[in-house]
Amino acid sequence: MSGPERTISPHPSQAPDELKPPVTAVGPLGWLRKNLFNTPFNAILTCLTLFFLWKTVPPLLRWAFVNAQWLSPSSLCRQSEGACWSVISQNLRFILFGFYPYEQQWRPTAAMILLLGLVFFSRDRRFWTKALAYAWIVGLATMGTLMAGGLFGLTPVESTQWGGLPLTLLLAVFGLTAAYPLGVLLALGRQSRLPAVKLLCVVYIELIRGVPLISLLFMASIIFPLFLPAGITINKILRAQAAIILFTAAYIAEVVRGGLQAIPKGQYEAAESLGLNYYLTMRLVVLPQALKIVIPPTVSILISAFKDTSLVVIIALYDVLKTTQTVLSNPEWMGFSREAYLFLALLYFTGCFSMSHTSRRLEKQLSTEH
Repeated sequence: MSGPERTISPHPSQAPDELKPPVTAVGPLGWLRKNLFNTPFNAILTCLTLFFLWKTVPPLLRWAFVNAQWLSPSSLCRQSEGACWSVISQNLRFILFGFYPYEQQWRPTAAMILLLGLVFFSRDRRFWTKALAYAWIVGLATMGTLMAGGLFGLTPVESTQWGGLPLTLLLAVFGLTAAYPLGVLLALGRQSRLPAVKLLCVVYIELIRGVPLISLLFMASIIFPLFLPAGITINKILRAQAAIILFTAAYIAEVVRGGLQAIPKGQYEAAESLGLNYYLTMRLVVLPQALKIVIPPTVSILISAFKDTSLVVIIALYDVLKTTQTVLSNPEWMGFSREAYLFLALLYFTGCFSMSHTSRRLEKQLSTEH
């Protein structure tokens, strides 16, 4: 009799191959075929786009970099076929600092570095402590002392000589910082159950949002001083700053009001069941949720307000746009406005992109917290 059959297991080295996961990458050619040449119409658009880039990008690079003049006088720039970046390099200090005394320009430079440092640390929520608040107070006082002088042996400098990039940053940062809490208060006032408070906030918001910023700047610069008593004057920079704050706050108020309306009534009822008063309900329950919801539209308004600071040029404040225009009015540098305005565009893009990037980062951090 034959013995029971035995199953011979294969040697480990002879084990059958395991199933591999399906290939998800299609490679560069597959990606091009799928996304750019998947239909005849898309293929035609792709070819036209490539032809347009081939005709525009190489000449632009040659104009901006290859044939450009970086440190040459204006006479050589007029003989060159490339860009004249010398209009920036030869007038950089005036563009950045305006009529601020030449030998004292280290002071606005230090003030800008201090301001940007505070903004940099404020972008991370890990540093949102009382120490940062005190640092802002000390920093603002230090910046004011550096710009104005008159203390610690610093030569006094009139605010009429302030200009360029420091003035733009001061108007933007101070304006946005003060406008945000004012806008939140206006939004809460518009939601108030007190008729008088609600009416005042509604009238203010609708009145300010119904006029352009230029009109407010004109009123702050020309009309408002007419109502002051004889012998009393208020600095033009402060008046422009107040107009920017009041204008921006009205728009922020409407955005925040939308966030408040998005909070379910159950949140208010839960706060009342815990015995929280109105202040604690708004501070601990409602506002944290509402402000988180409206981060994207709020940042859009702040970015618009940052760009609108350039409108102070119409009331003869020498911000970075006005100083650049002053350089271009010099016959020696006439005709090089493209390079100058490209430099300005780069400055404004850096500021706006930084704000947008910070808001996305903050929104991501808040969405991951439990």
